[in-house]
Amino acid sequence: MPRPLKLRCIERIPRIGHFWPDNLSGNELESVCLSLEEAESLRLKDLEGLEHEASAQRMRISRPTFHRILELAHKKVADALINGKVIHIEGGNFCLPQSRFICNDDGHEWNVPFEILANGDPISCPNCSSANIQPKYSIPSFCHGGGGRRRFRRGRIH
Repeated sequence: MPRPLKLRCIERIPRIGHFWPDNLSGNELESVCLSLEEAESLRLKDLEGLEHEASAQRMRISRPTFHRILELAHKKVADALINGKVIHIEGGNFCLPQSRFICNDDGHEWNVPFEILANGDPISCPNCSSANIQPKYSIPSFCHGGGGRRRFRRGRIH
C-alpha cells in the first residue's frame, strides 16, 4: 500500500481557473490540468522569486518534493503554451493555512490551522466540544467541490 500523500499548504486559490489560446474555443482544444499545488509552486518561485528552500517551507513540504512539483508545473505550462492547449487549474492535495468551521449545534465559527488539518487530528467545537461540525466553504467552483481539509485528487474530494 503506498504512503498517503502529505497535504501541501497553499496561501491562496487562484481567482481564475481556466486559460485558453485566443481566437479558439475551449471545446476544440486539448488541455492540461495544473493542480493547485503546482500553481502555488509557480507563484512562489517564478512570481515571488523565492528559492526552493524558502518556497518548500512556505508550502510545508520538503525541498525535493517542491522541486518535483515545480518541474511538473513548468512542463505542463510549457506544453500548453507551445502546443496551444487549454490550462485548467484544479484539484490537488492541498490545504489552506487556516480553514473556517462552524458548529451545527451552537452556531460557533472558528479557524482551524493547517497543522491540525494536515495531522488528521479530530476536530470539535471549542465552545461545546461537539463533533457535529462542518467546514464553511470558500473554494471557487472550478476547484470541483470543497471541504474543511480541501483535499482533492483528480478533481474529486477525498
